[in-house]
Amino acid sequence: MPEPLADPEPGTHGGDADAEYAAVSAAFTAVADDLMQRGTKAGGAAQEVLEAAAMMAQDPSLADDVKERINAGTTGERAVFEAFVTFQDLLTGMGGYMAERATDLGDVSQRIIARLRGVAAPGIPESDEPFILVARDLAPADTALLDLAKVLALITRDGGPTSHTAILARSKSIPAIVGVVNALTIKEGTQVLADASIGVITIEPGRELLEDARARIASRAAALSAPITDGALADGTKIPLLANLGNPADAADAVALGAEGVGLFRTEFLFLDSKSAPTVADQQKKYTELLRHFAGKKVVVRALDAGADKPLSFLNDAHEENPALGLRGLRALRASEHILHDQLVALAAADAETEAELWVMAPMVSDSEESEYFVNLGRELGLTTVGVMAEVPSLALVADQVFDSADFVSIGTNDLTQYTMAADRMLGSVASFQDPWHPAVLRLVKMLGDAGAAVGKPVGICGEAAADPELAIVLVGLGATSLSMTPAALADVRAALRDVTLDQAKARAARALAARSAAGARAAAAGPVLD
Repeated sequence: MPEPLADPEPGTHGGDADAEYAAVSAAFTAVADDLMQRGTKAGGAAQEVLEAAAMMAQDPSLADDVKERINAGTTGERAVFEAFVTFQDLLTGMGGYMAERATDLGDVSQRIIARLRGVAAPGIPESDEPFILVARDLAPADTALLDLAKVLALITRDGGPTSHTAILARSKSIPAIVGVVNALTIKEGTQVLADASIGVITIEPGRELLEDARARIASRAAALSAPITDGALADGTKIPLLANLGNPADAADAVALGAEGVGLFRTEFLFLDSKSAPTVADQQKKYTELLRHFAGKKVVVRALDAGADKPLSFLNDAHEENPALGLRGLRALRASEHILHDQLVALAAADAETEAELWVMAPMVSDSEESEYFVNLGRELGLTTVGVMAEVPSLALVADQVFDSADFVSIGTNDLTQYTMAADRMLGSVASFQDPWHPAVLRLVKMLGDAGAAVGKPVGICGEAAADPELAIVLVGLGATSLSMTPAALADVRAALRDVTLDQAKARAARALAARSAAGARAAAAGPVLD
């Protein structure tokens, strides 16, 4: 992977600040247009990411900062570099979601500087042969347009399992292993076996490993070409396979890939780019658009999940020392209840207009009091099926109390793992702890599964763990009644579930629970399946 552009040297321009800024302004516009065009070409989740990057290139506060520096005599290139670095440092200091966006901002800066220099921005190398791409990290603009016929897998030194690189790679069905400390020591021309299912890289693998890998690749190809059926185990136990979506525009593709409904619809797309909360009418229109794709099917909508690490000026943009543990999710919505009220009213109205089976859940719920608050409010405003997300370990510990009010629980494995293991899900240096296979996380899932089974209420999985076919089997064995994932993973998970009975899934889960580490749980679950 080509090295980033060298940082512009400190220096002053020739004295014509207006001309210097005009060139920079034109570069900003050109980069924004290029990112928008790439997004349109890529579509789906990639389009959302690239449109967000394009907005960074149009941010007026950044443009004003650059102009101020140029007026003080700094060259255009150096002004762009310094302004973006300052903003990147600010985002990094905020942690969590915003820290991950600092990487995206760095890519936008590189593209603007490259435009000013009249050179191509660093990007994916050209190759006549298929290859595994190794890099520090990948810019969203490059990841979104990877040539699937050439790039066999991604290995990056930086990034975590929920970075844009990892998310976009999953959406394109490209194996990706991120946060590999020694990735850049792999020399060009080395034969590498990258097993993203277990996060293992083997340098110069032997014949036996290669033959096993080829067999698994052939099996996966067969699964992808198999007729689409509803999710079920070998004994006929139904396990609905649902899609995680972030925009109504992605619904049609999810249905085509066999999604039986939606297990997580993220509503943030309506809010994050706005300076004020969207109206009830605007929200109702978008929710109706989504629900009409799934007549007669379940659609689980998550209330606005924003706050300290995804600040909104009209919700909560106050600085917090530890945003991951701050005023976010339901906590932020309770502090601005009118926003929550309007969202639930809009959802109830959209439900009345369509024939989908609408379920609504609250994010970042900690205990039964919060559950009762949200469920009661939802029912008062006309919703019929109201539940909560299990992302905080405390919720699992009082799961029996939560089910006294909640109609269902959906487990967000990304945050549940983060909070259980005290490992920031966006931080590459602790990526090894961010593993949902860890027995501590699995035991919390079992507590929730057992509590739901005791009262006959559903417990779904909507985190990225559900997209791992082997882990999906274990999750079902722990009591998950449905699995929701990126649509690209549906075929693999569907095929994996067809190979085991419920008793076999429970046996695998029991072995994983008894392990002492994430790696141990993964290995134990992969052992022989006994009838």
